Amino acid sequence: MKIHFYGAARTVTGSKYLLEINGKRLLLECGIFQGRRSDMYDRNLNFPFDPSSVDAVILSHAHIDHSGNLPNLIKRGYEGKIFATPATCHLGDIMLQDSGYIQESDVQYVNKKRARKGEPPLEPIYTQEDAKKVADHFSPVNYNQEFSPIDGVTAHLVDAGHILGSSAIVLDIAENGKRFRFWFSGDIGRNDLPLLVDPVMPENVDYLMIECTYGDKSHENPQEAYDEFLDIVRKTIKRGGKVIVPAFAVGRTQELVYGLNRMIQAREIKPIPVFVDSPLAVKASNVFKDHTEYFDDETQKFIRGGHHLALDFPMLTYVSSVEESKKLNERNEPMVIISASGMAEAGRILHHLKNNIEDPRNTVTIVGWQAPHTLGRRLADRDKEIKIFGEEYKRRAEIATIGGLSAHAGQNMLLNYAKSAGPNLKRIILVHGEQDAAAKFDQKLKDNNLGPVFYPDQGESMELG
Repeated sequence: MKIHFYGAARTVTGSKYLLEINGKRLLLECGIFQGRRSDMYDRNLNFPFDPSSVDAVILSHAHIDHSGNLPNLIKRGYEGKIFATPATCHLGDIMLQDSGYIQESDVQYVNKKRARKGEPPLEPIYTQEDAKKVADHFSPVNYNQEFSPIDGVTAHLVDAGHILGSSAIVLDIAENGKRFRFWFSGDIGRNDLPLLVDPVMPENVDYLMIECTYGDKSHENPQEAYDEFLDIVRKTIKRGGKVIVPAFAVGRTQELVYGLNRMIQAREIKPIPVFVDSPLAVKASNVFKDHTEYFDDETQKFIRGGHHLALDFPMLTYVSSVEESKKLNERNEPMVIISASGMAEAGRILHHLKNNIEDPRNTVTIVGWQAPHTLGRRLADRDKEIKIFGEEYKRRAEIATIGGLSAHAGQNMLLNYAKSAGPNLKRIILVHGEQDAAAKFDQKLKDNNLGPVFYPDQGESMELG
């Protein structure tokens, strides 16, 4: 077996791994590379292989950095199946269509600038219509259901505990008279996260390809994050303010909604209006409601206890229309507004920030890592003056940041994951991690006599088996 590392190699974006087995080609993941605009366009538009030569695709989960270039793969000639869990297929459909809309909008913006410079227009990497075609290729497989994507490979998916429907990909391979197990972790979740089942640990593995996003540090306990959020909501309600939360539409939004539901049902806070204001988050939440079979035992018990559905409760409103969204800014009573985007760079959250940032009764709650130069980072840094839609605003609202909400495993969890692989482990391959995080995790693995370790570069290849 030969593996080519075409994405998420020495970086955390654009996951894409092409396996050559028994003369066939199997692609694991097909993510969008996210970075500087000049790098993104060419890298995502052109594949380093012929898409029509790929025999099958397996997708670990629906996040765009793992799935986001599937429409372009099909547009450029791929005709086969895309194997994934039912929830990943469902989420993938809505997220890819949203991505297609963004691709079109971004190119429209860029082409205005190019026109002013007399440069020819660019085409979007793919359109919303291109994205709709991916659904015809999805082939849903349940956890632990065996399937054969190509000759000589028996595959099954196990729960990765990262987002709804996320999975590790397990390949039992027979090639040239040899048999071995290749285990790709996908993105690994954490134990005791809200809603989700804990990650399934690897076993009887010969080759482990593992993400190492947080290979350099461990996370706080999820209960601590819940307690921090509870304290923020209580204090803001007491002073008559609004809690404004920029949050990613898939995963983080649903965790926050469930947390607020638990707080209200346990009478830790009084019932207050809660609004989820993001069309994608609304659609994603509906997918979560359609797949409650993936929820963990704690959430199932909560639902059976008569506490409504996990993501539905009195005074919770899912906002889809622009008109409903605008009306929220006419209301002055205490409330929670959860809106996209997670780094406050686009979408309806900008309007809520514009209308609430100068009121000291309010709290803007940052619940995830914020990239440099984003509005979310400037808020997290507690800048006194904030520019929104090109206008300056005095930041008088309180800023609160909550750690411990990451859906990625920290260093300790990653180490335990690798330890679980078993005594047959011949090699560990580190992907989906920046160099500093990978180097620290590599050392941790060596300290525990695990390895040898390979940290491939972009475009590098290696033989296994």
